[in-house]
Amino acid sequence: MLVAIVDYGSGNLRSAAKAFERVVAEDGLNATISVTSDAEIVRKADRVVLPGVGAFGDCRAGLDALPGMVEAMTEQVFHNARPFLGICVGMQLLATTGREHGDHAGLGWIPGQVLPLTPHDPSLKVPHMGWNELAYNPTSHPLLADLPENPHAYFVHSYRFAVTDPKHMLARVDYGGPIAAVIGTGTVVGTQFHPEKSQATGLKVIANFLKWKP
Repeated sequence: MLVAIVDYGSGNLRSAAKAFERVVAEDGLNATISVTSDAEIVRKADRVVLPGVGAFGDCRAGLDALPGMVEAMTEQVFHNARPFLGICVGMQLLATTGREHGDHAGLGWIPGQVLPLTPHDPSLKVPHMGWNELAYNPTSHPLLADLPENPHAYFVHSYRFAVTDPKHMLARVDYGGPIAAVIGTGTVVGTQFHPEKSQATGLKVIANFLKWKP
């Protein structure tokens, strides 16, 4: 199994790759982790991961700057039904539109908008940074199977994914109101939190993604 982690200049790739490599080693999986900016490698991959750190528009511009990358990812998801995981801004890029420092077109794979965090409780700071408990139905998606009891995940974000269709929100976190923590449809899933920083919860999510057979 070839797992392509897309390198489009958004940073934080080494820690994501190390977390995937750790899961592969600990679970005895026959998988190769490739951090790549080459669309042809993505076309050959069995699974594709899109991390993301920074502003929505900057990340979209970085992705568009890689020749053929958006086309390769789209082909993998919609023609080859390959499992796809977006992480943090990589998840937000799945939206129709991102409204961070102006309006920017997302990939449009999961209908919705990326909007500023506006907690109802004024004592809650933005960015939302730190550990929070996930609320979810354990049977709602294979990505969430067999998580630790009362799973906590690590978040760092100032914007949220507002899904158009509630069925696309697979898990949420409460931060002055419900926020999408995991979204998904078809072979596409995304986490607002960072699995690579979320210890046991994050490693289990990664393992579930690698073993998922949609």
